[in-house]
Formats: sequence, C-alpha cells, structure tokens
Amino acid sequence: MLALYGDLLALNPSPVVALNRAVVLARVEGTDAALRAIARLEGDPALADYYLLPSVKGALLKERGDDAGAALAYAEALKRPCSEPEKRFLVRRLSDSDKPKVSGQP
Repeated sequence: MLALYGDLLALNPSPVVALNRAVVLARVEGTDAALRAIARLEGDPALADYYLLPSVKGALLKERGDDAGAALAYAEALKRPCSEPEKRFLVRRLSDSDKPKVSGQP
C-alpha cells in the first residue's frame, strides 16, 4: 500500500493523497514517521480547512499516548467545516482525550 501511495503521489501530487499515505506510513514505519509526514502538510493551504488533517494527527498522537496533544488536534479539527456525523465523531474522540475547553461544543 505504501508503495502504491508513492506511485499515486508521483502521478498526482496531492496533499490529500499525501495525508492518506501518512496513514499507511504509520502502520509501516510507526506513528513518529507519520507525524513527521503530517507536519510537512500542516502549512499546505489546500488543507487549511480540511478537518481530516488535524483529526488524523489526533489519532496518531492518541496512539502514541499523547492525550493532551490528541485533544488539541481534535479541538482544531472541530473548528474546520465537516458534517454533523463527523462532528459527533470528533467530539467523542475529544472526550476520550484530555478535554481543552471548546466553546460551542458539548
């Protein structure tokens, strides 16, 4: 899968494809490698409003045992546009982590 995402990036260099590759990278090389890949994507304007970028980061931080970092990432994801079911999912993930105060969220 990782090689296929590499091929896809070569054909279609897209930040969304790069984020998907980072998810696979986490399973192949570990969460630290995936978090480094995500850090390179965080300044990409194409992902500025993409809730999945901080959501994936939150999941990886949670997996690594960084609950506070995960909570911050999920709180950031909730600031970005997404559907109501996606918001409910993120709120559940946030509640599983250390909860920073998120205005307007249950």
